[in-house]
Amino acid sequence: MQNRLRVLRAERSWSQQDLAGRLEVSRQSVNAIETGKYDPSLPLAFRIAELFNLAIEEIFVAPSRSSSKAI
Repeated sequence: MQNRLRVLRAERSWSQQDLAGRLEVSRQSVNAIETGKYDPSLPLAFRIAELFNLAIEEIFVAPSRSSSKAI
């Protein structure tokens, strides 16, 4: 699943470790989500959206929509 997590994190000058601490997950989890190797659970996706004050759809793009919609 494609996402804007890396961009949103960079806009706030947060490291992966900073974001991991705010989300109470490991830095490796943040890296895996950013690189598309891991799709977050729904509760984690909601925590991410809440942290950035955005809708989940503004952060994550379903694979079926990624080819027709640029991020």
